[in-house]
Amino acid sequence: MREGEFRNPSGCAIAALISREGRRFNASSIIESMIPMHDRSNGLGGGFAGYGIYPKYKDFYAFHLFYDDKHTKREVEEYLKERYEIVLSEEIPTRKIPEITDEPIIWRYFLAPLRSVLRSAQLDEKEFTARVVMHINTHMKGAYVFSSGKNMGAFKAVGFPEDVGRFYLLDEYEGYAWTSHGRYPTNTPGWWGGSHPFALLDYSVVHNGEISSYDANCRFIEMFGYQCTLQTDTEVMAYIADFLLRREGLSPKEMAEIIAAPFWSTIEKKSEADKARLTYFRTIYSSLLMTGPFSIVVGYEGGLMALNDRLKLRSMVAAEKDDMVYIASEETAIRIMEPHVDRIWSPAGGEPVIVNVKEGAY
Repeated sequence: MREGEFRNPSGCAIAALISREGRRFNASSIIESMIPMHDRSNGLGGGFAGYGIYPKYKDFYAFHLFYDDKHTKREVEEYLKERYEIVLSEEIPTRKIPEITDEPIIWRYFLAPLRSVLRSAQLDEKEFTARVVMHINTHMKGAYVFSSGKNMGAFKAVGFPEDVGRFYLLDEYEGYAWTSHGRYPTNTPGWWGGSHPFALLDYSVVHNGEISSYDANCRFIEMFGYQCTLQTDTEVMAYIADFLLRREGLSPKEMAEIIAAPFWSTIEKKSEADKARLTYFRTIYSSLLMTGPFSIVVGYEGGLMALNDRLKLRSMVAAEKDDMVYIASEETAIRIMEPHVDRIWSPAGGEPVIVNVKEGAY
């Protein structure tokens, strides 16, 4: 069945946790947090992203790939060898479980761009790597790069998220931040590449909802070299995060003010400085306003941002305990991770929850 040929009602579950002190911990608690939200998924996709999980290789890009066959794998490896030093190439460890079937070849590489190639391309290494990811995903059939950042990684599959966590042995990884997603597809069937998180470089997105502005968002972002090939709104969210945070140099707060921009009537009531800034954003980045119901968590190096649409049409709860911050679609998921929180609240629509790790702690 092709992408877009059937439709399911919206569900989806998201969860995240982060240590402000940069303490690394394994994924056991976030895997368990998905269990009480089991019915928000339908088994057509689950996944996790961990930050700080590859300290031994923190200076190298960690590419996670799905391959359809060994021939495609050889082709991609030849392509990579012409552009990168491959420090390590290995199969991503998995556990055979009956709940996860029909897995592709799942491989990872730790890579350093060749300086001679960067000089020839006249690109910095992040832009160069983003373009390599785009090329593989759009031009090399049977291969898909689903994670490409430094000292972080996404892990996803067709299945319920708690099973995906066991499949990838995530309780053996440690990171300072984790995000997770249980999928209930709205417009596309479940397949391994279409599961969340969607990631590009260090940016990852998990999402519950449906973006009615997808076409406008996609047309805008493709003007800057991104290629939306998966027909899912979360893919364009990941590219928008990369565009605004890396290429435009904006902050997570400013990104929130663009994609969940206040209504004009709200802007009119702001101070002159805020009014000028928000008017500028709404004018320059008007095509990046995301309409429709959503709650998202954006992961990036050293932090997380959680955000609802401005009308708060999807549920999202946040909590704190000591140096930890928890985010989830439901309070019950947070209570699984930490039963005795110091503070718990439901963020207002369009108001981001931004958590940054202490500088130098990751």
